Amino acid sequence: MQLLLPILVLLGFSGLALSGVQEVHNVFELTGQKASREFSTDVANGKYTPPEEMNPQFWYDLADEEITKRLLQPQPNSVKAKNVIMFLGDGMPLATVTAARILKGQRQNKTGEESSLSFERFPYSGLSRTYCANAQVPDSACTATSYLCGVKTNIINIGVSAAVNFNNCTASQDPANRLTSIAEWSQNAGKSTGFVTTTTLTHASPSGAYAKTANRMWQSDTDVTSYGVDAKTCIDMATQLVTQTPGKNFEVMFGGGMGKFLPKTIKDSHGKAGERSDGVNLLSRWQGLHDKGVMVTNRKQLLNLNVSSASSIIGVFQSGLMKFHMDADATYQPTLSELTEVAIKKLSHNEKGYFVFIEGGLIDYGNHYTQAGYALDEALEFEKAIQLARDMTDIEDTLIVVTADHGHAISIAGYPGRGTPILGLNHHDTDINGVKYSVLNYAAGPNQYLDETGQRIPLDNILGPDNAISPSYIAKEIGVHSGEDVGIWASGPQSHLFTGTMQQSTIPHLMAYASCVGSGKKVCTN
Repeated sequence: MQLLLPILVLLGFSGLALSGVQEVHNVFELTGQKASREFSTDVANGKYTPPEEMNPQFWYDLADEEITKRLLQPQPNSVKAKNVIMFLGDGMPLATVTAARILKGQRQNKTGEESSLSFERFPYSGLSRTYCANAQVPDSACTATSYLCGVKTNIINIGVSAAVNFNNCTASQDPANRLTSIAEWSQNAGKSTGFVTTTTLTHASPSGAYAKTANRMWQSDTDVTSYGVDAKTCIDMATQLVTQTPGKNFEVMFGGGMGKFLPKTIKDSHGKAGERSDGVNLLSRWQGLHDKGVMVTNRKQLLNLNVSSASSIIGVFQSGLMKFHMDADATYQPTLSELTEVAIKKLSHNEKGYFVFIEGGLIDYGNHYTQAGYALDEALEFEKAIQLARDMTDIEDTLIVVTADHGHAISIAGYPGRGTPILGLNHHDTDINGVKYSVLNYAAGPNQYLDETGQRIPLDNILGPDNAISPSYIAKEIGVHSGEDVGIWASGPQSHLFTGTMQQSTIPHLMAYASCVGSGKKVCTN
């Protein structure tokens, strides 16, 4: 079956706001079918998936092997993690971590290289292998399935196995292909659950905790229909979040994306029209399912909230994606740290503990825009939230795991001297034509800074500002992901297990082991 889709949908612009941070993820590109401008549901996007990896049990068995290997080493303790906090820096490669560390120090009037981020001071660290079942370089959908469901799947899939091809509604409905997440495992153990993101409630990363879909763009019924699929058969992600397990049981849901929950006939709290075509007001439906549930839409409402009197909290702080921290109205949009604080306060009421997923989602967008200043500032907001979470919780009973879903093709290159402004020029080297070059460069992006003869132009009056576009080598509309391993940092009970190199899909099984949830090995019974 071939589907020819509207060009705006192909480019990923599925009704998001026309101001602020714009959606950049192009499913046409991610599926490897950009040249034909057609999508196929009959093949796995033209990308090969090893047959054995289509079975979720393959990944469960591999995780069990990796956990067993670690348990053969001397174990410092057998303490159970009552609470688990997973922090995800979307699109945060090690180069971004390093550059953010340097920028942090330089903002403190130091040379910068000697500085460190909060999570870099955690006692244990390792590496995560990010490839997906059919992708050498992944997207945030297949990776979310990996680090939240413990199974690697095809690019663009969320919560379903690699037996499901892109946009294949029928296969995504097969119970054999549908996965469960650590959020659901935690709910089954009586724990409270929730998530926080600076993107949208239906964006790829947080959706790994609750959604089951063959297309990450099926965020509203309008989106599903735009891809040639019956929205009554394949339920959109916003509806799944509000009406299905485990989404309907979340006690905290913070992010942007209000439009996906409201009909086109209604303006949301931020002045934009909703996006739904079915006329359903999912926020009203959510309120009806939670008698003591509270909805907040701005910083003042969030900070004035009495969390002890609310059964559940949904916070939707923008119509689409939340704004970059540097661009946001600080009196209107809460920071990631403020969202994190309220989430932990709310979830801490449960004596059985909690699982919460917290995403610094706009690091990825800064890198996609090849505006390194935005990416690094978002990374610094991310590390502040992690420090706050560690300060608010007891290291004896709360495991904090920090990682990224994938990298970005950014480099810190040349031989710049100590203290060289990380967002500026390398003043200690030039290209073969004697032109100085940027400290930070991207492999692909919108601006190569070439003159009419194809030679590089001087960047002295271009680089420096936080919103400057960094140079790139390959001309593309936006920057692209990268496929190298990403970091893992851990602190708290069983954090010693998060060392060495592991499959990304082993991460939720390790967290489940530490907190005694799920069907695999558990520290409580080991």
